[in-house]
Amino acid sequence: MAVMAYLSGADKAAFADLKRQTAVTDGNLSANLRKLEDAGYVAIDKSFVDRRPMTRVTLTPQGREAWIAYLGNLEQLLGLSQP
Repeated sequence: MAVMAYLSGADKAAFADLKRQTAVTDGNLSANLRKLEDAGYVAIDKSFVDRRPMTRVTLTPQGREAWIAYLGNLEQLLGLSQP
């Protein structure tokens, strides 16, 4: 959820930024991103900048729709909105 929440407010996020924002390990973040990518919720772009690997993550339109639907369901569950 933390990755989706962060990406919903950002155009793109570098792996290091996501790691810092979510306070998880590299391995944990990688595994979560792989699952989100497999679901079609994020797009991952890997490149090199000054000979260093750079991974950027973007929320896909499908991911944005799923996130908005999730938030709507959560609001209903908490009684903050009508069905």
